[in-house]
Amino acid sequence: MVEKQLRTRTTLKWREGALTSRGDSVATEEPLEIRLGGQRFTLTMRTPGHDEELCAGFLFGEGFINSRAELGEVRSVRGPRGEPEPNALDVVLAVAADGLRERLKRNFAVTASCGICGKTSIDAIRRRIEPPRGNAAIGAQILLALASRMRAAQEVFAATGGLHAAALFDLDGRLRAIREDVGRHNAVDKLVGWGLMNELIPFARSVMTVSGRLSFEIVQKAAAAGVPILAAVSAPSSLAVELAEEAGTTLVGFLGDSSFNVYAHPARVLP
Repeated sequence: MVEKQLRTRTTLKWREGALTSRGDSVATEEPLEIRLGGQRFTLTMRTPGHDEELCAGFLFGEGFINSRAELGEVRSVRGPRGEPEPNALDVVLAVAADGLRERLKRNFAVTASCGICGKTSIDAIRRRIEPPRGNAAIGAQILLALASRMRAAQEVFAATGGLHAAALFDLDGRLRAIREDVGRHNAVDKLVGWGLMNELIPFARSVMTVSGRLSFEIVQKAAAAGVPILAAVSAPSSLAVELAEEAGTTLVGFLGDSSFNVYAHPARVLP
C-alpha cells in the first residue's frame, strides 16, 4: 500500500553550500472518478489507497447515504478489454430512486477540495447531524499524547512530508485506525469510510485527530460519524466552532505535546 502512495523523483538539493542530485520521495496525487450506478458523479484528487473507503466516507459524510446498508457495492470501472481502470470506481447504492433524487437535489457533486461550496444550504447540514451518543470523556494527559502518536503512525508523511492524516483513538489513547492523503477532507473520508464499511459508525467512544486546521467541512464529516471529541494540531475556523457548538462536538485546536485549546463543549476533557 505504501508503495502506491509515494513516488521517487530526482531532485537537486542545496546542502552545505552546494547542489547535489539525489532521489527524493514525493506523495502520489492522482484523480479518482466516482460514479453512481455507472453515471459520472464527481472527480477528486487523492493519494491512491483505501479508495473504496474514500468513496464510502465521502457519500456518508455528504449525506448521500445514511448507513452501511445503503452503500450497496463499490466496484472497479472496467476498460474496453475488461481490465480495471486504476482511477475510477462505480458505487451502486441501495437507496430508493425517489430518495436518491431528493438527496442529489440537496447536495450537488463537487470535488472534495471544494467542501462547503457544494452545499445548497448550511442549515440543511446542521439539521441532519445528530448529537454524539453516550458520555465520552478523555483525560487531558491522554489527549496531549495523541498528536505525537498520530505523527509516529504516519508512514507516508515520514517519507515525503507531504500528506495529511486523520486518526481515530479510543478514550484510553490507543490508536484504532489512521488514514493519510494529500487532501485533509480525503483523509477524514477514508477514516469514516473505514468505520462505515466495518459497521463501527457512530464513533461514540472515540477521539478523532487531524493534522491540519479545523474547517467547517471537517467538523461536519466528524459530527456525521458521531465523533464526540475532535482535535487538530492547528486552528479552527469560526464556522467550525459554531457547528461544533450546535452539533455537540468537543472541539480541540492547537493540540501539541504540552498544550491545547478547547473551543466547544469542554466538559468531555477531564483535568
